[in-house]
Amino acid sequence: MSVQERIRGGERPQKTGIFWWSGQIISWLVLFIVLALIALMIVIPKLGGATAYTVLTGSMRPNFPPGTLVVVKPLDPKELHIGDVATYQLKSGEPEVVTHRVVSMGTNLSGEQRIIFQGDANNTVDDPVRSEQIRGKLWYSLPLLGYVNSALSMQQRTWLTWVVAGGLIVYSLVMFVGAWRERQGKQR
Repeated sequence: MSVQERIRGGERPQKTGIFWWSGQIISWLVLFIVLALIALMIVIPKLGGATAYTVLTGSMRPNFPPGTLVVVKPLDPKELHIGDVATYQLKSGEPEVVTHRVVSMGTNLSGEQRIIFQGDANNTVDDPVRSEQIRGKLWYSLPLLGYVNSALSMQQRTWLTWVVAGGLIVYSLVMFVGAWRERQGKQR
């Protein structure tokens, strides 16, 4: 009996074969990758109270080349130690930030804490940084994903999250309905 005859007779052909299995594996792999990227770039930082930044220059090579996504978690500047990688504002209250390594810590004559940073690939240290300029300490980093982070605005990332979540819900409903219909067909 041919596939066409089985379909006309109400019998559904079994979905097997190398192409079907390859399609299944690829679709599940793509789904897993997209979910993992959204989790690492958007969901986990939000839940952890962290902020994602993109390394734009080569000052932190080789560990954090340009395009690296660095996720920075806020902390009390007194908890920083020499060797930690942290993000700080270039000028207090302004949005421009730098992510470098702590190379020295101390206080000035008025008792204010001053932290000295330096890029791993730089020969000179940065200007001293005050505690209020510290945005946070490196939590984790992801190579190349900074390019994606830079390409999307915060609003676009939020929309992307909702679209993917909605797509997953629709996909699961389609799969559920398909399985239900298949089961109903077998019961007849």
